Amino acid sequence: MRAKITYVVTAAVLVFYFVLVGSRGVLLIKHGTLITVTFGIAVLVLPAIGVWFLWKNTQFVRRANALAAELDAEGGLPVDELVRTPSGRIDRASADAVFERRREETEDAPDDWRCWFRLAVAYQDARDTPRARKAMQRAIALHRATHSAPPGDHPAPPGDHPAPASPGDHPSPSGA
Repeated sequence: MRAKITYVVTAAVLVFYFVLVGSRGVLLIKHGTLITVTFGIAVLVLPAIGVWFLWKNTQFVRRANALAAELDAEGGLPVDELVRTPSGRIDRASADAVFERRREETEDAPDDWRCWFRLAVAYQDARDTPRARKAMQRAIALHRATHSAPPGDHPAPPGDHPAPASPGDHPSPSGA
């Protein structure tokens, strides 16, 4: 719940910023000189990019949360079995062992969105956010493809079919 509140507050602050910057851009354009109109247009581009970025991230989070809810209803959410140091950091050997199991599970069932979801969690636990995001995007694409296809027909989603990285390719959970 705390993460949702943080996300909503951050999004609200960004929207306020976009409105503020956008209004300054409009004022510059209204001024009417060549330089102010040029700057005004340039200033309006920033909020437009920001709104697009915020929208795409919000869609991603909503879809990932929907997958988590579905997996939870099935009883398939990954259990936190990681060993932690006294300070609360994830133990490297523990993260490697869990990651290796998730990688093997995903290699055995590369078209199962549930495996990709659990692999994304393992990547996140290993603090490899870019790969965690790609694995979650893959899980979302597979889920969409299997739920929009006619019964019995489960095509692979379009685009790349990334393979899970080997365990040595992910960074240390301790950040080293």
